[in-house]
Amino acid sequence: MLGLIISIIVIGLIAGFIARAVIPGKQSMSILMTIVLGIVGSFVGGFLGFLIFQHDPMDGFFQPAGIIGSIIGAVIVLLVYVMVARRRTGTRRS
Repeated sequence: MLGLIISIIVIGLIAGFIARAVIPGKQSMSILMTIVLGIVGSFVGGFLGFLIFQHDPMDGFFQPAGIIGSIIGAVIVLLVYVMVARRRTGTRRS
């Protein structure tokens, strides 16, 4: 069980770091938020993999993905985060 938790954290860190490197601009996130980004991206990647391929080895659509799926999911989650943050801090036109 401890090995699973450590591997999820390491894959989350790698996927989050790569996603932050791919998306242009400054994302002010801590290491912990980068890990969370990667973990959430892993579950998003697993869900998208289930939707696209209709094959699920674990009999559930909410599952972690591999490293490639985690990176793709983390990029998607980060894009949504950047868009929401930009919209929230954007200037209003009068």
